[in-house]
Amino acid sequence: MAPSSGKLTVPKIAGRKVRDGDDAIAMITAYDAPGARAASDAGIDIILVGDSVAMVVLGYDDTLQVTVDDIAHHTRAVARANPNCLIVGDLPWMSFHVSVEETVRNAATLIRAGAQCVKLEGGRKRVPMIEALVDAEIPVMGHVGLTPQSVHAMGGFRVQGRQAEAAVELIEDAKALQHAGCFAIVLEGIPVKVAEAITDAVDVPTIGIGAGPHCDGQVLVYHDVLGIEDRFVPKFVRRYADMKTSTIDALSAYADDVRSGAFPNAEESYHLNDEQAEAFGLYGSGG
Repeated sequence: MAPSSGKLTVPKIAGRKVRDGDDAIAMITAYDAPGARAASDAGIDIILVGDSVAMVVLGYDDTLQVTVDDIAHHTRAVARANPNCLIVGDLPWMSFHVSVEETVRNAATLIRAGAQCVKLEGGRKRVPMIEALVDAEIPVMGHVGLTPQSVHAMGGFRVQGRQAEAAVELIEDAKALQHAGCFAIVLEGIPVKVAEAITDAVDVPTIGIGAGPHCDGQVLVYHDVLGIEDRFVPKFVRRYADMKTSTIDALSAYADDVRSGAFPNAEESYHLNDEQAEAFGLYGSGG
């Protein structure tokens, strides 16, 4: 674990590039106070309160069902833990698509909930929204490549930039996001060589998820890292624990003890002292 350097801020993250000798950025999703405390204690740099909460916590099949209120609710839970990590609030689908004014209002909701910055998906067509947010002094993290909110337009969760022309478009998108004021850019579902080219082309840090080892940082979903979620495991996920199996084992043991009467035992129960037990016995006998 890296030594703590106090609360991380947008300026501290914005200047971190591996090519300049900086440490790579470790980013994780978290959706509640216990997850935020664990991430902070582990020395994680950034917590993303991601719209992935829709699938891994709320039970939806994609991220499109989650709302600004959902993200704000989970952001408040993360912020209450007061982690040292930078807190990023994810702007969900249709929260930044209709107008610049609505985008700023929705982002402000997440900032008021405790986020220090927001993330939004998309390339050059999102530039007006990004510029308006930056003008409102709301820091923005960009996101290009496989953008889950565009799942229907992309025809599924497909790796992006496999063709040379599409790869060049992604590089131009990333440059445009930097120029618009993004302090960092998530690269998702992109071939290694393309992600490396984007990382070299921009001066802000890139954070990869399924984008290979040459980004300035990496992000994974909390529930994937811990092995809590196992319904769908993308190729890029590395599990560092098998908490689902451990959890099932623990709950099964608990259920067995309840049914057998082994739980709770005397040490796990509260008792009257002898004097009060004797008095209670008198009352209990109807005296």
